[in-house]
Amino acid sequence: MQTIHVCNHTTPEALYPFDARGIAKRFRHAAIFGALDALVPGEVMRFCNDHDPLPLLGQLQQRYGDTVSITYRQREPGAIVIDFARLA
Repeated sequence: MQTIHVCNHTTPEALYPFDARGIAKRFRHAAIFGALDALVPGEVMRFCNDHDPLPLLGQLQQRYGDTVSITYRQREPGAIVIDFARLA
């Protein structure tokens, strides 16, 4: 069975791809927080990674609370895609 990875680089205007796989591990969380801080309400960051970032999701919940929604688009081993939407 072929895995289709939904993290692409052709997206609508308010949807911004963020591929964490190309960022050194020690810089990833800071880069993710910076990208989320740059979003305005209504914009979405499509996050792609090779593993499920459960510790990161806990940190995001603590930092942003209800101002950022988290929606999995793909959740398979080696292919994780999550939309982070800025709500406020």
